[in-house]
Amino acid sequence: MLPWKRALRPLAALLLTAAVAVVPAATAHAATATSSGWNDYSCKPSTAHPRPVVLVHGTFANSVDNWLVLAPYLKDRGYCVFSFDYGQLPGVPLFYGLGPIDKSAEQLKTFVDKVLTATGTAETDLVGHSQGGMMPRYYLKFLGGAAKVNALVGIAPDNHGTTLSGLTKLLPYFPGAEDLLSTATPALADQVAGSAFLTKLNEGGDTVPGVHYTVLATKYDEVVTPYRSQFLSGSDVRNVLLQDLCPLDLSEHAAIGLFDRIAYHEVVNALDPAHATATTCASVFD
Repeated sequence: MLPWKRALRPLAALLLTAAVAVVPAATAHAATATSSGWNDYSCKPSTAHPRPVVLVHGTFANSVDNWLVLAPYLKDRGYCVFSFDYGQLPGVPLFYGLGPIDKSAEQLKTFVDKVLTATGTAETDLVGHSQGGMMPRYYLKFLGGAAKVNALVGIAPDNHGTTLSGLTKLLPYFPGAEDLLSTATPALADQVAGSAFLTKLNEGGDTVPGVHYTVLATKYDEVVTPYRSQFLSGSDVRNVLLQDLCPLDLSEHAAIGLFDRIAYHEVVNALDPAHATATTCASVFD
């Protein structure tokens, strides 16, 4: 590992830890997000952006900490943005995305229906990080989601699984999460490569007709490895390696979802491909 790259890893961890530290306050004061346009159920999609965007957090995360940067980024560009918590285990506060993934997909289905009803729209776009980029594929494939979703954008999704040791590398970013290893965590088992869940999910093809898929990956991902296992196969898939767009991008698994504006620029391109612009290192200033 290059010395300057190693030096930046603690910074990424520090920023993530800071985000986690504000979760209790942010969760307790959901009105703050509403007043800024995030999770505002009075929001009506515009002609320019006719579909609401639902953000799907990753393992150990929740609807606030995962999206402290991306949600305002999308809101400022005119999107109606929503997020929700899923996969909570009984007696485990703050940490989500830990329950059986098929059950989490059912929670996504319920939330999408809620958003579509509130906004008066027929379809939504989904943007997910890590497990949140993979779990919606179950909704699309088995729970009727393809009829209600235009696009799925997965940021570092574990579409074909990873190793349990890879998943445990998330633990240092979430203070207190390591204690959960003594508790049954079905989502971790579901995400291990070769699991029964992933075998069912990927059997017969990665995608379903009618949905536009985008996968954003970083070659520095230390959680979902090898990083190319994140990519999907299908006729309507765009697989993107961030370092092909900006070789200077050092984001690893957490940073790509939490504050990488190069990745965010690609998210917007995927949500509005008719007005897509080239993503470069300069996209950090957009």
